[in-house]
Amino acid sequence: MRMSVPAALAALILGLPVLFTETPAYAAAVFVETNPSTVPAGDEVGLRASCEENLEAAKVESPLFGAVSVTPQYGFLTATVHVPAGTKAGDYPVDLHCPAKPDQKAASTILHVVAKVQPTQGPATGGGGTAPGRNASLMLGTGFVVLAAGAALGVVSLRRRRLG
Repeated sequence: MRMSVPAALAALILGLPVLFTETPAYAAAVFVETNPSTVPAGDEVGLRASCEENLEAAKVESPLFGAVSVTPQYGFLTATVHVPAGTKAGDYPVDLHCPAKPDQKAASTILHVVAKVQPTQGPATGGGGTAPGRNASLMLGTGFVVLAAGAALGVVSLRRRRLG
């Protein structure tokens, strides 16, 4: 398909401003996230953040762990922090402060802390009839009797086949 000269000239004139305007190569996102987002008190949390090019370290703050420096790694700003064991359950803010720039970019998220509970016994998975205890010897004895009876019936049926 051929374009007429006036149409080509109009397309060129309309397209020139696009060539001379500065547009970013990508839309940089400023964010901070925790992994996992819900954690028991006393566990570790991974921080991942992004500030523009991610070439400089930034600062992440929270009432849980104070101020932490997140450093560039694999195209993001990362760090690992420890939630103190005595932390009460609740939602805690986590704020990212990018390096000093004219626009002073920042982001925030919420870290959910739950109480750390240790189980006092195993899960309730049944009556526990096969567990050692007062009925264990009775069950084992019954099992051996059933196996012996099955073996005896097998021997009797094989003998009948040979004789018959």
